[in-house]
Amino acid sequence: MYLRTTARRNKDGSVVRYLALAHNQRVGAATKANVLLNLGREDRLDPDGLRRLVRSINRYLGEPDTDAGTDATAVIGTDTDTAAEGLRLIASRPAGAAWLLDGLWKALGVDAALRTVLGGRRFTTDVERVLFALVANRAIDPASKLAAAEWASADVAIPGLDQMDPGMTDDQAYRAMDLLIEADTDASVQEAVFFAVADLLNLEVDLLFFDTTSTYFERDTEDPDPADGTDSTGGIGGERGVRRYGHSKDHRRDLPQIVIGLAVTREGIPVRVWCWPGNTNDQAILPEVRDGLRGWRLGRVVTVVDRGFSSAENLAYLRRAGGHYIAGERMRDGSVHAAEALSRQGRYQRVRDNLRVKEVKLDSTPGVRWIICHNPEEAEREAAQREAAIARITTELDRIATARTRARDQARTRRAATSMTAVARKKAERNAEREEAAHVKAECALREHPALGRWLRQTPSGRLTLNRAKIAAETKLDGKYLLSTSDPDLSAEDVALGYKNLLEAERGFRDLKSTIELRPVFHRLEPRIRAHVLLCWLALLLIRVAERRTGLTWRRIARELGRLHAITLSGPAGTVVQTTEPTAAQLSILRACGLAPPPRITTLDPV
Repeated sequence: MYLRTTARRNKDGSVVRYLALAHNQRVGAATKANVLLNLGREDRLDPDGLRRLVRSINRYLGEPDTDAGTDATAVIGTDTDTAAEGLRLIASRPAGAAWLLDGLWKALGVDAALRTVLGGRRFTTDVERVLFALVANRAIDPASKLAAAEWASADVAIPGLDQMDPGMTDDQAYRAMDLLIEADTDASVQEAVFFAVADLLNLEVDLLFFDTTSTYFERDTEDPDPADGTDSTGGIGGERGVRRYGHSKDHRRDLPQIVIGLAVTREGIPVRVWCWPGNTNDQAILPEVRDGLRGWRLGRVVTVVDRGFSSAENLAYLRRAGGHYIAGERMRDGSVHAAEALSRQGRYQRVRDNLRVKEVKLDSTPGVRWIICHNPEEAEREAAQREAAIARITTELDRIATARTRARDQARTRRAATSMTAVARKKAERNAEREEAAHVKAECALREHPALGRWLRQTPSGRLTLNRAKIAAETKLDGKYLLSTSDPDLSAEDVALGYKNLLEAERGFRDLKSTIELRPVFHRLEPRIRAHVLLCWLALLLIRVAERRTGLTWRRIARELGRLHAITLSGPAGTVVQTTEPTAAQLSILRACGLAPPPRITTLDPV
């Protein structure tokens, strides 16, 4: 079905064109145009009536609604030929990904939550829009705040930001960050945002997963110690410096860092983020985390932590006020309880093809259940790796022993020779000393090897040999890990699967460091560093919601929606911003997130 145009020439030479709604119909071997409705002369046609018909058809088909601005020439020029000649393409910016993030930002109530915690103060700048632009920058094209301000003003279409003239500046970005961290006292912003998201998505917060990571700074020295009378800015004051040397989980112990904590739900939705100085120990921060979430009234929550937080003091703290925990336990640190639990006999219960569990209760730990988990595939892999390492060690030890024996036999033969001069004898002795030093160096390198040294022990004579006791002990632990829980109601299967979901927190850290590019951090002041981490947390929140609703990765979502552009056209009647027509894939993503596509005409500025 289509619009059919016919023409008739009058006696005076003028041409009259007629429009009709037609449908091609095959008659035999020929195709015949079957006119369904005559619309009349083209010069007397009502264009608005046709547009209303198009909108009615679109509504019936469920397509995005269009208006008179579907065709930019209809808005900025009445005569088609004239408009086409005077039409100029001024700019084209990606708009789809920012439109999606803005829709989720508003649907999740983040904008309202920010306005609430920012209070009733009036600002000359729309702080909420500036903060959204910074969050969108982290999710779409991470850059410094200076570059982000230019990006938001010139390289992308941010809804609501075009009203700021002459655009967003870096000073506005820094001011918005300062206001954000000021409003986030006692995590007020994070609490308001999370509960808005939890209410909308009906999140279950019965299991809360917590883990930490570190991120480093490209600088030569750490912040001065407050005990020296200097603050984090290098001046006199009492403010602590957060960029400190510590245990780096990025294997960069030569650079100062900060420690970041992240709590997520079982769906991977981030709940809250924390920042500590880089020399903070994991064992010391769990009480602060527990106290920080206690005021959120989350109800009955089981906190899931890994082995780095499983000290007796931390686990006892998590049980305060009726709380419970699931914790990974160290199996090789000589713990009496761990050794007793692992030595207990019993049958494993198969949970999945690659997971078996066995529950143990100890009289010495009342109120605590111990869950032994066994992964047969991991056990085979660990056994194969150990056998390969032992084979390498055996080969190297045999080579060193053979070379040492050969060198000693040669030295003994030279000493037995009666015709050797004193000079030759001293030279031979020096050669023997060098060869022995080389053998000792090879043994030292083998003992210090990060993967092979663990399987060796040193005899009283100083020689290296395989540690058979260590090998036998590790064989018993192949594919196993030990969990403890204080929850009396969770089954052993739920405990094991719940602990495996701790990978969601680790996945959050990977996305923070890769997709959102938490690093490098272009800030030196502690409040700005915290604000930067908080912006990354908000970006991770929007990304996780989009991934959960669409079933796609954020990389795929951003690539597809990045092809939807906002085009600025200028004509005789003014300037108009029109979006490209969304594809079926783009519409599918937006619908999955509960969002309508952007309007075809977003801005109209008549002359």
